[in-house]
Amino acid sequence: MPAAQTAPDAPAVPEPLVSVANVQKTYFTRQGQVQAVASASINVARGEFVSLLGPSGCGKSTLLMMIAGLERPTGGSIVLSGTEVKEPRREIGIIFQDATLLPWKSALDNVLFPVRILKLPIEPYRRRARELLAMVGLSDFENKKPSQLSGGMRQRVAICRALIHDPDILLMDEPFSALDAITRDQMNVALSEILETYKKTVVFVTHSIREAAFLSDRVVVMGGRPSTIVLDMKMSFERPRRFEIEETPEFTAVCRKLRLTIEEAHGGASSQIRPPETRGATVE
Repeated sequence: MPAAQTAPDAPAVPEPLVSVANVQKTYFTRQGQVQAVASASINVARGEFVSLLGPSGCGKSTLLMMIAGLERPTGGSIVLSGTEVKEPRREIGIIFQDATLLPWKSALDNVLFPVRILKLPIEPYRRRARELLAMVGLSDFENKKPSQLSGGMRQRVAICRALIHDPDILLMDEPFSALDAITRDQMNVALSEILETYKKTVVFVTHSIREAAFLSDRVVVMGGRPSTIVLDMKMSFERPRRFEIEETPEFTAVCRKLRLTIEEAHGGASSQIRPPETRGATVE
C-alpha cells in the first residue's frame, strides 16, 4: 500500500512589524469626554507603505501619535516588533507637518541632532548625514541655516534627520501639506526615490487622495467621528512610480473609489479632500 501523502505546510505568514488592535482614544476635558478614535485595527508589514487617508479632524494624526508612543490609547493595543508601544522608541522616526528644524544650526547639524540626543558617535553618522543630504539634492546646502532654505528643502532635511539613526519605521504626519503644488509633487517623487534606496516601513497621514494613491502600497480610509476604519485598499501600481501613472484609467478609478468611500463615511466632508481630477492642489 502506498504511503499516505501529506499536504505541504502552508507558507508562514510573517509577523507584522506594527499591529494596531481595536485601538480607541478618548480625551477627558473639562467639558466632558471627547472620543477621537472609536476603533482602529490595522497591521503593517515590514517594508510596507501605508497611508491613513481622510479629511482634517477624522483622527488620522491621533492614531499616528499613538503608534509613535506620544499618545497613549484608552483601549486596545499597539505592538511594534513584538513589544507593546508605551512610549517613544528609537526604532521610530517621525516627520511632522512642519520641518521643526533648529534655526541656529546648519542643515548638516540639524540632520545630526538625533545622533547627539542619543549620544551616538558623531563621525560615522556625519558620513551618513552627508550621504542622505546628497541623495535629496542638498550637498551644496549642508552649511546653510533653515532660513536660507526653501520649504521643500527644509522638509528634505527633516526626512534626512528622521533617517539618520536608521529607524525601522517612519511615521509621517502630513509632511507636505504646507508646500506649494509643484513642490509637493516633487517631494512625492523624492520620497519614493528615497524609499527605493532606504527600505523603510512607512505610515503616512494625508488628506490628499492622489498623494495617498501615488505613494502607498495600501490606503486606509478613516471615517466617522469618532473615527473607525472604513476601507483598507491595496494599490497595485508597480514601483518605481512616476506621475505618468496618474493619467491612467486604473489610477483614476482608484481615486474615484477612495473619494466615494470618504463621501459615504463623512457625509459631504470630502470637500476637504483634494479632488482626484486636480493634481497638486490641497485644501486644508
